[in-house]
Parts: sequence; C-alpha cells; structure tokens
Amino acid sequence: MTFAPFTNEFPWPAPAKLNLFLHVTGRRKDGYHELQTLFQFLDHGDSLFFVPRGDGKVVRQNILPGIDPEQDLAVRAARLLGKLSGAGLGADIRIEKHLPIGGGLGGGSSNAATTLVALNRLWNTGFTTAELADIGLQLGADVPVFVRGLASWAEGVGERLAPVEMPEPWYLVVVPDVSVSTQEIFQAPELKRDCPRVTLDDYLAGRTGNVCEPVTAARYPQVKAALDWARGHGPAQMSGTGASVFLSFTERALASAAQKQVPAQWKSFVARGLNRSPLTGIMRGL
Repeated sequence: MTFAPFTNEFPWPAPAKLNLFLHVTGRRKDGYHELQTLFQFLDHGDSLFFVPRGDGKVVRQNILPGIDPEQDLAVRAARLLGKLSGAGLGADIRIEKHLPIGGGLGGGSSNAATTLVALNRLWNTGFTTAELADIGLQLGADVPVFVRGLASWAEGVGERLAPVEMPEPWYLVVVPDVSVSTQEIFQAPELKRDCPRVTLDDYLAGRTGNVCEPVTAARYPQVKAALDWARGHGPAQMSGTGASVFLSFTERALASAAQKQVPAQWKSFVARGLNRSPLTGIMRGL
C-alpha cells in the first residue's frame, strides 16, 4: 500500500549522506571552519511523518533515546519555518530513526531539511528551494545540501554548493557503536586546518582524503578498529567526523558479500549512492 504525500501516513524521506572526502582549508574569525567536501546521498535514511496543527504548536510525538525534543533539529526547523512564515501553524512530528546519532551520516541535518521541505508544502508557505536552503543554514551547515537534494561539491562552511554528477556505486557502511562529537573533532588542536584547495579532478585522481580521520581514530578506538578492518577489504574512508566508515563497490552483491564479514560488534548496511535525494523525487511529483 502506498500513501499520497498529503496523508498522515506518508513517510517523508530523510536520506543519509556521505562525505566522499573532507578537507579543512582554514578557520574564520567567528570560529567556523572553511571546508571542501563532496556530498552524495544514500537510499537509506530516516522517515518523518507530519500532521499539521492549527494551534501553532510543534510536538514530536515519539521518544528518541538521546535526542531531547527541544533540541531535535526537526522540531527546531518546524518552529523556525513557522516563525519566518508567520502562518501560525504547527505540526505533530513522528520520526522513524534508522540513522545513528554522531555517525557522520547527517541524520539530524537531513531530518531538519525534510521538515522544512515537507511543511513548506503542507502549510503552503510558499518559500522557494533557495530560500529554504538559507533557512536551513541557520540550523546547520549540512542542512542546505539536503534541502537542495543534489550531490554537490561544497565549499565555505559547506553551504556553497555546486551540483555534480558522480558514479552511483553500492556502499557498505559500517557503524561502530559510538557517537562522535563533531564539535570535539573540529575543536581538536591537532586537526589539520591548512589543506591546499583542490578540484574535482584532484578527487577523481585520488588526491583527497578526510583530515578528520586521524583525529577521530585517535580519540575513538572503535572508529580506528572499523577503519582498519574495512581497509582490509578496500580503500575505506570515514564520513564527516565519523563514526561511520564506508567502502564502495560496483555491484550490490559484492557489497553484500563484504557485509557478511563485518564483525558482530558493529552495525552495518548496504545502500546505493544517489546523485538525487529521494526527497527531490517526491517534490517533482507534486
């Protein structure tokens, strides 16, 4: 059974992302880091359900361990959109959580972006995609790429986006049972902050990496162990500040075969890389 996007049972997708590389090129006076990275989506993620309310209240209906409703990026996104639109509307929000907290897969940012896109439609507030991306930037540097829904080369704090067409391989994603603090990693004194600027050609030639990897691996032994294991099966990388580690394969069967060898103490999943978010497909169909 399928549900139309305007019904309460419709699952609005909030896909995961991978950082296919991550360089820090500098640090601004306000403390934010200048980055270069390449985002690609996965056909795996959370699902959000919305019921509009007329009283202006935003309520997360289900308990999510480790996520205070008042700090939940989906709740904050809904309240921010309501404030900026002046519509006076609210929503009940339910989140089916599949992405790990502190896993480097963008779960919170993706939830926020899906909330902005969905409620903009359900509330009929009329913001453009570019305006929603600007609103999302107030919530987090990764939110705009999820709002726009296109695999992108990103610069600035991650908000300057240039869509790219990349191969869409199958990924094995290994998730150690640890939550990595992005703030901790970016504040680490040993983090390399002077990477020379690179181009897409540099990435394609294998001249990029993730400068957060050595910092996270030194502070989180489980991440180091996952990287060491994965590199026994191919050129593995860490996504974002971690904890998730990924390997790419040309065929799903190859990724699934490698998954069978993942040590039992770690979670894992196989997903297809996507240059277009499932969320954009829904919006094109409306």
